[in-house]
Amino acid sequence: MFKSGFIAIVGRPNVGKSTLLNAIVGERIAIATHKPQTTRNRIMGIRNLGEPQPGQLIFLDTPGIHRASTPLNRAMVDAATGTFGNVDLVLLITEAGTAPPADDRFIIESLGARPLPVLLVINKTDTGDRRLLLPLIDAYRNLHPFREIIPVSALKGQGIDGLLAAVWGVLPEGPRYFPEEMMTDRSERFIAAEIIREKITLRTHQEIPYSSAVVVDAFKEDEAKNIIRIAATIHVAKDSQKGIIIGKKGAMLKEIGTRARLELEKFFAAKVFLELYVRVAKDWTNDPRMLKEFGYQD
Repeated sequence: MFKSGFIAIVGRPNVGKSTLLNAIVGERIAIATHKPQTTRNRIMGIRNLGEPQPGQLIFLDTPGIHRASTPLNRAMVDAATGTFGNVDLVLLITEAGTAPPADDRFIIESLGARPLPVLLVINKTDTGDRRLLLPLIDAYRNLHPFREIIPVSALKGQGIDGLLAAVWGVLPEGPRYFPEEMMTDRSERFIAAEIIREKITLRTHQEIPYSSAVVVDAFKEDEAKNIIRIAATIHVAKDSQKGIIIGKKGAMLKEIGTRARLELEKFFAAKVFLELYVRVAKDWTNDPRMLKEFGYQD
């Protein structure tokens, strides 16, 4: 019995959705940081299973669902909730704690009356007090009729096999939608831009990570020499942010570039030459035209 289907990974910001996707796929295809709202786009990750439960599980990592106020944040939430009508199963990711937070209640309300099966995945169980887990499970059961509630630690890879077995049990019989060697639908340009943006997020503070967008202008691969040449532009919303990204005598931009290049070389298993430029796109997070240009709005 070969099963397949699409599974949305949803949850509030910073609960470990991207870390969980990477743990499921076994490759680092989604960037993950300690800062909320790192994920801005829907990212597909594909996990192929063999016997005794053969199948193809297609996971859709989504931006954190929250009560959005800006055009960029609304676009991110739309990217997440827009998956509800196109999937066979929803994984609601939360984290170990004392009580269901208001944002999780908001997400459950967003599911509405859809007849979608939902699994609750309680992440970060390696960091909390396990004595609080059973009361938390009881509290969630009072909010929604979840098919199953599964504790995991995405960072340590604990509980992933049990989660995959639960997902397989819910999905219908179906075909193999994608080639077996394929692990994501995202292009190499997209992944390169995301890796650069991750380094910006990790190295800068305050509003800079949330006001930066990366566009890859050129991606040229020399297969004979195993070399990739990448040129990318970092867009920021204010002149002052450009100075921070560049840093004194270009030190910050050089550090971001070096860290990104090393990560890109690891991912692509090739020598990478990376050129970074910084450009001010005034107030781009509130401009629908630029949101579309930067890939955050259909």
